[in-house]
Amino acid sequence: MAEILLLALIVLNIVVFVYFLILNSYYLVASITSFRALRRYARRLNSVNTSDLMEVGGAPPVALLVPAYNEAVGIADSVRSLLDLRYPAYEVIVINDGSTDDTLEILHDAFRLRPSARVPTAELGQGHVRGMYRSSTHPFLWVIDKENGGKADALNVGLDYCHAPFFCSLDADSALETDALLRLIRPFLENNATVAAGGIVRVANGSRFEDGQVTDVRLPRRLLGQLQVVEYLRAFLAGRMGWSSMGVMLIVSGAFGMFRRSAVVDVGGYGTDTVGEDMELTLRLHRHFRDREEQYEVAFVPDPVAWTEVPEQLGDLGRQRDRWQRGLLQSLAKHRKMFMRRKYGRIGMVAYPYFWFLEGLGPVVELIGYAAFITAILIGWASPTYVVAFLTVAVVFGALLSIAAVALEELVFRRYQHPADFSRMLLLAVVENVGYRQFLTFWRFRGVISAQLGRQEWGHKKRHGAIGKAEEEREVPVLVSGRPAREFEAETAQRAERATRMQEQRT
Repeated sequence: MAEILLLALIVLNIVVFVYFLILNSYYLVASITSFRALRRYARRLNSVNTSDLMEVGGAPPVALLVPAYNEAVGIADSVRSLLDLRYPAYEVIVINDGSTDDTLEILHDAFRLRPSARVPTAELGQGHVRGMYRSSTHPFLWVIDKENGGKADALNVGLDYCHAPFFCSLDADSALETDALLRLIRPFLENNATVAAGGIVRVANGSRFEDGQVTDVRLPRRLLGQLQVVEYLRAFLAGRMGWSSMGVMLIVSGAFGMFRRSAVVDVGGYGTDTVGEDMELTLRLHRHFRDREEQYEVAFVPDPVAWTEVPEQLGDLGRQRDRWQRGLLQSLAKHRKMFMRRKYGRIGMVAYPYFWFLEGLGPVVELIGYAAFITAILIGWASPTYVVAFLTVAVVFGALLSIAAVALEELVFRRYQHPADFSRMLLLAVVENVGYRQFLTFWRFRGVISAQLGRQEWGHKKRHGAIGKAEEEREVPVLVSGRPAREFEAETAQRAERATRMQEQRT
């Protein structure tokens, strides 16, 4: 019996060792590919003037869909950031998904909403629409009030009333940089086959914002937020940039992604049977076009930025990662037909297996592996050579990949101008692999169990207003963009009139 247990322990350690080796090797390949792709992209940017697209007719109309549920703390500042974008023809559609707080009232007071009719163009949403409003100060701002039905249903209702050929999905606690749309629309203009494109999501906590726009990029004050900065850089710059370059982009983030509306309507909109509606939609688009043998592309663009608030409490972060893991497994299970099918090309042969075995089931392997590794040390089975090898592939290799992601940020974008912040990120790239990663593994493991139990709970986190002031400091009924509403109306009247004329010309 003892020999069987020892053999099982040896097998477990070998499996986990191989798992970490394959996982980090994949990230290494993605990082190298990302570095090359980012260099090419940076050179291209030097020859492109985004201001050319500001000319009337230079860029197609875009609708920004913002589902909101109990977002009273930051909704006004987030919407204001969307009203000041540099783009010739766009509209903002906020979908209030049955909020039980003051979200709708704050929008009413801040933007002078009035009832208005709008013709639907599709029938994707299931939630009952209780009211349709348009801003009297910003004619391109619409607010739809509906019964609660979840984020996916809110987005579908927004699509029902979307008139633009392209739409961008955003989280209600996010803020876009002023030229984000101009940069994100480029893949669609350069390639008519592009059906979806994702931008980069950055951590807003700790940075300074004025009227919804970032003025000073800094690290969050709390360690948990700082660790997520490095994690997001690795996920987007070293991960998704590499996936996109290799043609295996499997997810367009729901926090900031642009889609060709006709393609999304053709596949039936967002799925309401998963908590990972963004990944499920991306998978469904891949499957749709592969089944029909039509040319298409799903891209990632590294410089359009959405700033978003991340959780800084362990409980909130745990619920978020539990949900992400459930959404991943639900999406993969729903499209398991794609697994290892040549018909689906690199998506079925490379991307799907990676996400299923290394991301989906990875938390189970890691958690069991840590226990097996500690047990092997305690019973004296693990040799010093094996201990060093295991820690190298599980910790040191991961730290080097995080450092590489921070280096990519510094070499290409340099958003963090304060020297102390960059030095701290390098330190965090090492620290996150001991403690933080194990917490993430546990929460993701919990997500695996939740997925098996069929749980659909979303799990909301408390908003702290990272993009604006806290709720108790806000005087929304009196102030608009930090000034008296009447003064703001007079100043923006000409801008609103120009935007309306451009939209009419496009129509």
